[in-house]
Amino acid sequence: MTTVRTERITFGSEGVELVGELRLPDAKGPRPAVALTGPFTGVKEQVVGTYAERLAQAGLVTLAFDHRGFGESGGRRQHEDSQGKLADLRAAVGVLTGRPEVDLARIGVVGICLGGGYAVRAAATDPRVNAVAGIAGAYNSPVRIARTMGIDAYRSAVSGFLDRYDEYVPAVAPDGGEAAMGGEEPYAYYGTARSASPHWRDEVTRGSLHSLMTFDALGAAELLAATPLLVVHGRTDAYCSPELARELHERKPGEKEIVWLDADQHIDLYDMEPYVTRAAQATADFLHRHLRR
Repeated sequence: MTTVRTERITFGSEGVELVGELRLPDAKGPRPAVALTGPFTGVKEQVVGTYAERLAQAGLVTLAFDHRGFGESGGRRQHEDSQGKLADLRAAVGVLTGRPEVDLARIGVVGICLGGGYAVRAAATDPRVNAVAGIAGAYNSPVRIARTMGIDAYRSAVSGFLDRYDEYVPAVAPDGGEAAMGGEEPYAYYGTARSASPHWRDEVTRGSLHSLMTFDALGAAELLAATPLLVVHGRTDAYCSPELARELHERKPGEKEIVWLDADQHIDLYDMEPYVTRAAQATADFLHRHLRR
């Protein structure tokens, strides 16, 4: 197994200080590298850290970091800022381009859960990104949401989030309580020791839900024509639609791969075996194939 050295770093994104962990595999020469982005409310010690460590052990330089507003990073606390997160990813790619351990021609982005949508949108608009992978990704589409809900219900929901934009709501809650991520499954991860991190907080602004319902990740598909894409997804997933994962893959022109895992739950791909190992290995293999000269 490759020896990995972890370096705590700070870097700026539009004047906001971000805190990250750069993992450097003990290998000769400039290496391929990836910036990682993860689940809604997630911090670097949780899911992104797990995959960052696995990919670093597979020989890639990895950067897992707290987005603005979350964890140890600065910014408005516990607020999902879609455009801000995309700026954070651009800044993270910029960090990688400035490291002597990184081959500038071999940089990718990996996103898990909500981060999958941010990863594809970031890759679609940043030519420095040479490959992108989404794991259990949320490829949000406001058009699809509105079509499913009905346009009047969609507008009513968005209006409600705007009316109470600055209020806070629990991120997860037991026993069907009100939460931004409702249901037993999110609580089974975030509400228990499975997600233990001193920097995670169980709250988020209601305005964050407005961001989720209006962010268009699926629309980036056609802009990825020159960027190899990997989609890794569970066949059963009640929180990040397998149908949208399939549609992203189908709509994306050019080089692409899709890997289906027989997981029972979305959060199986967060920390459960054999799913994490399979997802990480598929991602590492894909990145090594496509991040090469």
